[in-house]
Amino acid sequence: MKFVIFSGTTEGRRLSHALAALGGSVTVCVATEYGREEQGETPGTTVLSGRMDEGEMRRAVRSADLCVDATHPYAVQASQTIHAACDAEKTPLLRLLREESGVPAGAAVFACASAAAEWLSRTQGNILLTTGAKELSVFAPLGGERLYPRVLPLAASLAACEAAGVLGRNILALQGPFSQELNEALIRQYHIRYLVTKDGGRAGGFEEKAAAAQATGAKLVLIRRPQEDGLDYDTVFNRCREMMGCR
Repeated sequence: MKFVIFSGTTEGRRLSHALAALGGSVTVCVATEYGREEQGETPGTTVLSGRMDEGEMRRAVRSADLCVDATHPYAVQASQTIHAACDAEKTPLLRLLREESGVPAGAAVFACASAAAEWLSRTQGNILLTTGAKELSVFAPLGGERLYPRVLPLAASLAACEAAGVLGRNILALQGPFSQELNEALIRQYHIRYLVTKDGGRAGGFEEKAAAAQATGAKLVLIRRPQEDGLDYDTVFNRCREMMGCR
């Protein structure tokens, strides 16, 4: 049985390892070399790294018995392209969704990064951005001296920080996971007034960030997930097991 998993997430890695252990032939597609490093090498698993367009995705899923979209909850464009590729190739597709978190009391909640940035433009104080390097340009108008982006220690991340005008001393180039204690230490060290985050769920460290904001008095600014339909990990795994004839 051949599976293609578009991953780069904890759930995708877990699923790929489980299916390979059951004897499945698994191809895992990740967008970056960082994703390949996190995925690691597992017998029965082939890892493809690099961002794919629809044509490349079609070739990847063409001979698969099942494709699983286990990309990040906010990777909207990637999910749309995966869906289109599977439709074109008539490859069955399951969307694996990460469990959503509850909204902490007192959080400022917004539908998108631009709405959060517009609200923050009417505030003062340092901002810890934990939303990744891709959306730094949205927050750039707030001023590089206010922004403390926590990004992966990659050249592309540093380039995004520079393009957004972030001061060098403000760049927090770190690789998680991050404990509540470390989040609190960063908030206190850099006198953070606002912590901006997405709902990355338990796997994305959301609970630790929310707890740290509450403990330190920083305002949590939450960018809500796009609404979509999908299945939880156990349901997706059991569907795959059934396809393989496992009891």
